[in-house]
Amino acid sequence: MKFALYFLLLAPSVFGQDIIQRKDSLQLQYHQKSMLYSALIPGWGQIRNTIDAPQHNNAIWKVPLIYGGLGVAGYFLVSNQQTQLKLKQEYTNRINGGNLDPTWAAYDDPAILQLYRQYLDWRDLSILGFAAMYLFQIADAGAEAHFVHFDTNPDLSISIEPNFAPYQYLGAKIQLTFR
Repeated sequence: MKFALYFLLLAPSVFGQDIIQRKDSLQLQYHQKSMLYSALIPGWGQIRNTIDAPQHNNAIWKVPLIYGGLGVAGYFLVSNQQTQLKLKQEYTNRINGGNLDPTWAAYDDPAILQLYRQYLDWRDLSILGFAAMYLFQIADAGAEAHFVHFDTNPDLSISIEPNFAPYQYLGAKIQLTFR
């Protein structure tokens, strides 16, 4: 009896596999493709949106800003990384009695450690800035892509007019028109 009950409960999950339909290919929507393109090459999604619908948006002006932001963040990332490595080497040389760099001669050991930690923090902030700029341009490409197929037909209109009722109230009348 128990075997029959188990069989009845498990039969749909064991033998019902042919009911499930599988998709062989992944179909991305327009905004997902723009976001994917921007993830692969920064600014490519904005260029794609501009080419596909130049009458709706002109997002091509964002591309130099994207590369400028990524370039500045990348510059500070590399600069802070190199400086903290130099400070680490300077501190190691001071502890081991090696050659000292004249650039850091004015600083004592605790100051070198403090500068080292400061440049580590700045490097980490540069990494966050780079990642934020990169993710922001991906999100911007997706948001712009939503507006590529947005209907801005002049037959759709909204009007707001003042509405006066004598001796009663002052209000506003909102009218939507679909032609």
